[in-house]
Amino acid sequence: MSKTIKALLAGVMLATTTISNAQEANIPLAPESEQYQLELITKGVAIPWGMVWLNDKELLVSNRAGDLRLIRDGKLLDEPVKGVPEVHAKNQGGLLDLEIDPDYANNGWIYLSYSGYEGEGQGNNTSIMRARLKDMALVDKELLFHGYPKTERVHHYGSRIEFDNEGYLFFTIGDRGQRDVHPQRLDHDPGKVHRIHSDGAIPESNPFVKTDNARPTIYSYGHRNPQGMALHPVTGDIWTHEHGPRGGDEINIIKAGNNYGWPVITYGINYNGTTITEQTTKEGMEQPIWRWTPSIAPSAMQFITGDKYPHWQGHLLVGSLKFAHLVLVELDGNEVKGHSKWFEGIGRLRSMAVHPNGDLYLGTDGNGIYKVSYQP
Repeated sequence: MSKTIKALLAGVMLATTTISNAQEANIPLAPESEQYQLELITKGVAIPWGMVWLNDKELLVSNRAGDLRLIRDGKLLDEPVKGVPEVHAKNQGGLLDLEIDPDYANNGWIYLSYSGYEGEGQGNNTSIMRARLKDMALVDKELLFHGYPKTERVHHYGSRIEFDNEGYLFFTIGDRGQRDVHPQRLDHDPGKVHRIHSDGAIPESNPFVKTDNARPTIYSYGHRNPQGMALHPVTGDIWTHEHGPRGGDEINIIKAGNNYGWPVITYGINYNGTTITEQTTKEGMEQPIWRWTPSIAPSAMQFITGDKYPHWQGHLLVGSLKFAHLVLVELDGNEVKGHSKWFEGIGRLRSMAVHPNGDLYLGTDGNGIYKVSYQP
């Protein structure tokens, strides 16, 4: 066999391996999907970016345009919550994620992320605030964090919030549309996962607290735009997913001080088809545990632990903005074994929240907020 033919065959094998490893987003429809039904709760929130249950009767929902809404006993209240911070509600910016304190029943703290104007200079960046809800108004407001530096760019805010089992507050900031400026710089906040105490104090165990000129809240770096974050119910690890560019959406397990590579390594390309980098791996940079090419545009992320949904129990759910469906990511420990799509055509799936009784609620852009039920 000639060297030319061998080279061609090697190229074909390499291409086949690359396609196989790319985990193409031709996601099959789950055969059990007809057993799962959707009940429309309300259509009154245009882009429900974040949702959190305050108790078994009240669901708090952030509308990206800047208003905070309350659903009580399944009914959207006409009056928005007052006292919401001023937000830069343009393009991908606005009022974003919501979370409650692990001890919410006793202290009443609610955490909000948003594109805020706080800090010096022009523009805006991701901010974190906590407040309490009293008589349909936010009170006792405390600004815990504002990103540096500010920019007039209006996308890639990241902005998911999650507590871990030790009470640390994690949140994400995207690269703010400046991939060659922020993600690999430890003196800039964008393109990072951050960790603080619930009152905004900086943990002394954060990986870059003693690094000269580094932002002390940084927990991991080299991220593009993580719009999903969830606490693994068994390991206690923080998991994220993030938008790739054109291809290369990822699921990552976040470890202290690790570099997740963007934009030095990526499996995606520019939206116009040009190359970002030839490198998909590099020493010292983490590989995702799963990736989608083409991109599904992931948003929201939820582990399912209860027995309400037997086909989902012990697995991970991810919303797809691009393809307008729910994705079940099947897990065996930390290994992804496969994926399937559910509720095809539900709409751009933006947010998820689990009721105290285990019922799952899904928030979509424009199409409404739904409750999921299982019918055997």
